[in-house]
Amino acid sequence: MSSLLTDSDLTHEANVVWLEDPDHLDYVRQALDKTPRRKNKPRYARDGRMIGYIELSADAEADPDSGLYRRRVFFLLPHDRDSDPDGVYRQGAPGEAVDPRTIQPNHAGEKTPRSQQGSLSPIAATSS
Repeated sequence: MSSLLTDSDLTHEANVVWLEDPDHLDYVRQALDKTPRRKNKPRYARDGRMIGYIELSADAEADPDSGLYRRRVFFLLPHDRDSDPDGVYRQGAPGEAVDPRTIQPNHAGEKTPRSQQGSLSPIAATSS
């Protein structure tokens, strides 16, 4: 499933749960995962760490074939900017990266100068 999301992919979202404070992060990666429950922390099977996830409303329906719910998960990989500031994403960001300050239920989040160029970039500093 594509991690480049639109708001129409995100119906029935009720709440964003952050496992880490997102204020110190330039970006988080977001993806839709299939989970057996509407709420509670979903399983995480990627490298790196889960930063947060979405809880769904009570009227969210599971996929009729699989019985699973589609929920957004926010995560970072070991080579992302927060863990490797001089690495591949010193400038730029992965395609699924969005500024965590723009994430809300039913809204995919946005790319900003900070998410794309880093909090130390002159462009991000002037837009804060």
